[in-house]
Amino acid sequence: MLIPHDTRIALDTVVDLVNTAPEEDSGGVGSTDGLGDVEALYGFVRSHDISGVGELGNRDLRAVLNVRDRFAEVFAAPDARSAADLINQLVAAAGTTPQLTDHDGYDWHVHYFAPGASVADHLAADCGMALAFMVVAGEQERLRRCEAPDCGHAFVDLSRNRSRRYCDSRTCGNRLHVAAYRARRKEAAAG
Repeated sequence: MLIPHDTRIALDTVVDLVNTAPEEDSGGVGSTDGLGDVEALYGFVRSHDISGVGELGNRDLRAVLNVRDRFAEVFAAPDARSAADLINQLVAAAGTTPQLTDHDGYDWHVHYFAPGASVADHLAADCGMALAFMVVAGEQERLRRCEAPDCGHAFVDLSRNRSRRYCDSRTCGNRLHVAAYRARRKEAAAG
């Protein structure tokens, strides 16, 4: 699957945004929110090179958290039609204004947000259009959650045969494979 560079960056951004949400473990204890305050939002904006963002405040934080929740719904959507409906709502609410740009050393690419848009509208428009690309390409099932029982992070499965099951094969995948191996060895030793 050929994904344009700017779409790939937007997909990485939406995955990272969704994964800032606190997770509840099996004991009901949640992790901390990766966007727990305005300073964390500034950090997210810097680490993802989100352009055109001015001063941020609590209103921006609340709006981004709302967008994050909507993106999480897209990853949980049972089918392409449900995902499309959610994406359409997000993109429409952001007031998209597609424009070609070549800023900050990046080659020509499309921004879908209006000039001067809030960071939430910027994310909703650009990341929403990246998710729309996946639905249009018939690849909505590539928007997944990690199958490790103690993880659940979002990821985009870009494997050739759509077989990726874990957000990171070196951590979640390897941990489960080692646990299964040890269980088999223990069972063989007992038997």
